[in-house]
Amino acid sequence: MTELATTQPAATGSTAARAVGLSKIYGSGETAVRALDRVSVAFGGGEFTAVMGPSGSGKSTLMHCLAALDTASEGDVIVGDTSLVGLSDKALTALRRDRVGFVFQAFNLVPTLTARENITLPLAIAGRKPDQQWYDTVISAVGLGDRLDHKPSELSGGQQQRVACARALVSRPAIVLADEPTGNLDSAASGEVLGFLRRTVDEFHQTVIIVTHDPVAAAYTDRVVFLADGRVVDEMLRPTAAAVLEKVKVLSAREVAGTAAGG
Repeated sequence: MTELATTQPAATGSTAARAVGLSKIYGSGETAVRALDRVSVAFGGGEFTAVMGPSGSGKSTLMHCLAALDTASEGDVIVGDTSLVGLSDKALTALRRDRVGFVFQAFNLVPTLTARENITLPLAIAGRKPDQQWYDTVISAVGLGDRLDHKPSELSGGQQQRVACARALVSRPAIVLADEPTGNLDSAASGEVLGFLRRTVDEFHQTVIIVTHDPVAAAYTDRVVFLADGRVVDEMLRPTAAAVLEKVKVLSAREVAGTAAGG
């Protein structure tokens, strides 16, 4: 695969989101940093995808652009059949609220609210009530039915992250994006969260994309997209932890060699 190749989703059927010639540049002139460099990549509906790469490869920037949390310098992001280019602030807010769920590494729960209130907060802000059947399904899936009246400080890290996952899913968005969702968790709690995300894909046909540095986490997914220097450089279908680890080692070695050559 060439560095500028367009990667296609492994799943057949609709495309949940895609980046087309996406570039993101921070700063200007000699201090400009190109975090993404003409990235074209598609994510299939009902597919679990991991985005991996060395530090500074553009993983989180791609995630934030897909979630409409950041704007591209060049190119386009398309969620479903909606192009983000030219959308008004109001339309972008509606898209983030209704069609995209986002899970942060640091949980981002409101400490004064209960788990139940945190889960339904985005809908409450929008003046909407959750669909009761779907809400019950999500609560059952995260396995927190007996912890809904507890505040974040009364929950373990894994439980807090499952609350964050439930919050992202409760509006039944077209796509759920998670930036290092297990980065602050131990191995047992990580397994809980990743198992839940895997279930949402298998049982609810949800589309999930995660950024991760962990080969074990990547092994839960259907497909891994690898970035380096702001570009898509490879992908792997049906990943195993061992195969992903080997690929990450190769990419990291290339980065070190490139830095040495440039120095």
